[in-house]
Amino acid sequence: MYRKIGVMLTAAAVVIGMSGCGGSSSDSSSKDSASKDSKGGLISLITNDPANPFWSAEADAVKAEGKKLGYKVSVTAHKGDTKKESDLVDSAITKGSKAILLDPANANGSIGAVKKIVKADIPVFLVNAEINKQGLAKAQLVSNNAQGAALGAKQFVKAMGGKGKYVELKGPSSDNNSATRSNGYKTVLSQYPKMKLVETQVAGWDQKLGHDKMQSILQAHPDIDGVLSGNDTMALGAIAALKEAGKLDKVVVGGFDGIPDAADAIKAGSQDYTVLQPVVEFSKKAVDEADKYLKTGKTGAPQEKQSFDCSLITKKNIGKYKDFQLK
Repeated sequence: MYRKIGVMLTAAAVVIGMSGCGGSSSDSSSKDSASKDSKGGLISLITNDPANPFWSAEADAVKAEGKKLGYKVSVTAHKGDTKKESDLVDSAITKGSKAILLDPANANGSIGAVKKIVKADIPVFLVNAEINKQGLAKAQLVSNNAQGAALGAKQFVKAMGGKGKYVELKGPSSDNNSATRSNGYKTVLSQYPKMKLVETQVAGWDQKLGHDKMQSILQAHPDIDGVLSGNDTMALGAIAALKEAGKLDKVVVGGFDGIPDAADAIKAGSQDYTVLQPVVEFSKKAVDEADKYLKTGKTGAPQEKQSFDCSLITKKNIGKYKDFQLK
């Protein structure tokens, strides 16, 4: 889960866990097993793709917090490939990871990789994205995507004056964050009959795909008034296509994630808003819970699934934004 428009860190396994929590089921594990040799050691983060600023921020936060707590942190990337994810899990286990943090590649397809970690008696924490099964991970820490989508959709309606034709760019169907955001948009926009959705395209969180899909959309719908994107990178791709077509000044573009490039686009006036995911906050929290679990056998959280509220960023508060955080 990008004009006006998220891990198991790979190869070394991931210790902290996302569209996570510290659950009661996780606390039922043996305290003796969890606390043995818990001073220092390796925490493996298996993330999606650090080339994306969002996942890069996730990795940086995990590394910084892990180092602060005395751990060595390994980061690897599966890039949405469940086979590669499984191989990276194997590597993280072999390297003796004390904990593994995983940003799952697929809500259903990553369950096997998580089970493999559990079987190896290594605590696993999911960060940024969920799997469709509870009781395996010690925690699943994620953004409150439904709340964030509602924030974004309301701002989108406001920016469009409550009427007009718009298109939606979505993330991959295998990612629960994509569906949650899209459903959240629909819940709000369905209340505005003068807002007309004319086309939806899947652009897989990718900037180039966002650009190419937008080009195709403009051929079929040259008179659109808005682009509602499931993330900022797709929104930025759409902005480039709109600019090439000479239509950028007439189209509202909204995004999601709060990446630095989107912040710059908001400052420049080419993107109307973004919804900031607290990726730094929940990534650090995942490491903290992993550390606590290794030392005490408990995460300290009341439940496995934990959600973190998002924030709206517009031109009004962009001055308070820095490095995925509102200061």
